[in-house]
Formats: sequence, C-alpha cells, structure tokens
Amino acid sequence: MPPTLPADWGALLQNYRWSRNLVGESGGAVYRLHDGQGAPDVYVKHGRDAVADAIAEETNRLLWLAQHVPAPAVIRFTATDDEAWLLMTALPGETAYQALTSGTASGIAIVDALADFLQRLHAIPSHDCPFNSDHVYRLAQARHRIEAGLVDEDDFDVAREGWTAGMVWDDLQRHLPLAVDPVVTHGDFSLDNILMSDSVVTGCIDAGRVGVADRYQDLAILWNCLGEFGAALQDRLLTAYGLIEVDQSKLDFHLLLDELF
Repeated sequence: MPPTLPADWGALLQNYRWSRNLVGESGGAVYRLHDGQGAPDVYVKHGRDAVADAIAEETNRLLWLAQHVPAPAVIRFTATDDEAWLLMTALPGETAYQALTSGTASGIAIVDALADFLQRLHAIPSHDCPFNSDHVYRLAQARHRIEAGLVDEDDFDVAREGWTAGMVWDDLQRHLPLAVDPVVTHGDFSLDNILMSDSVVTGCIDAGRVGVADRYQDLAILWNCLGEFGAALQDRLLTAYGLIEVDQSKLDFHLLLDELF
C-alpha cells in the first residue's frame, strides 16, 4: 500500500500505479510509480521521524548533486514535524549490479564506465560542496549507532563474520590518524546505486551521504561490491580509476567503517 500523501500531491499522482522497491530502503520506504500513459516513471520516498530527517538531508544533496553529475531531479518535497515525502525522477537503465549479472556487456567495459563516472564525481571542486561527510563526522555517527544498538552485526562481510560492532570499532582505531585526500564523494557508491545503459553510467541514486570525504570512501565500497565478480574486476577498477599505488590501510579503514552503517 502507498503511504498517505500530502493533500496537494493527490492530483499530481492520481494516474500512477505504485510498486514497492525493496532494494536499499535504509533511507525510507521507496516506491516506483508508472503512469501507463506515456509519462516518465517517478519515485516516491517516504519516512517518519529520523528517517524523515534523512530524506530531507538527501533532498538537499540531490538538488546540489544534480547540478554536477546525472542524478534524480527533485520534483517535489514536503515535510511535517515528523514525516517527509520526496518525489523525484527515475533514471534510465538498470543498476550496475544488474548489468554485471545479466552478461549483456563485458565486466571490463562496465567497470571502466564506473571508474570514469567516479573520476568525474571526484573532480568536482570540493570547496564548492556544502556538505561534510569526512571520517571524523562519520566516526561520530558510527559511535552513536553502536551505543544505540543500531548496527546489524549479522550483516557484516564474511571477513568479519562473528565480530561485534565493538570489535569493528576497535579495529578502526588501528588505522588512525588518517591522511585525508578530500574530494566530493557519493558516500555509498555501491553497484545498486549506479544506473547504466549500454555500458554508460546514466547517473547515481541514494544521495543521502554525499559530501566531502577521502576518495577511498567511494573506492572501498565499490571495490568491495566487485569482489562478488572476481579479483580481476577489483584490480581493473583501481587501475582504470588511476591509482598507481593502493593505500591498503585506507581501503581497510573505509571497509570497516561501512560495516557500522
């Protein structure tokens, strides 16, 4: 069932059919809407309380990000004291994960396109970005999540299977202090958050973590996702992106940090 909509949204969406998107709903309930009369598909994201705050943050980031790289356009945003709704355009294509599993294009071509898009994102002047997502900020968030019992320890990567959130936190400290190379990052640059068509990236979604951080924030998440498809594609990513020497400590740090979110 779709959520109860703001009063002025009814006429706007009356001809659409709703379907729930169950992939990556940490930022709220997500629905894809299909008009059936030739109008483009759109998405609605809805949430309450802390999720509503996150949707408001994502809206601000989308409005900024779409000025620099392809991303969903914000059509309408409405918020109350404890609830938020975001209406945005749907990007064309399939996710990078779907592209890799379908076999319709070579893995190398897909990874090269991902690396090219990531270079483009990271080339945005960081001083133009009004959002901070650096490791100090995210460590504070992670500490709060640990203390609030919000970390899903059953969802850790195989390398940390059986660990507690406290063990991940302690291991993070081994890599500090971190020599930061700040760029504009997506923050959750996973295969499910990049859309592609014919081996070309059409844009990125789920922009709630966009902000200035070390480039390894994005590289680590994408590198980790590609592990499902083999070490050769992981190596290809780093080469295509232009890394001459991989900073293993930074890679490990950001993989550990991501476990806490």
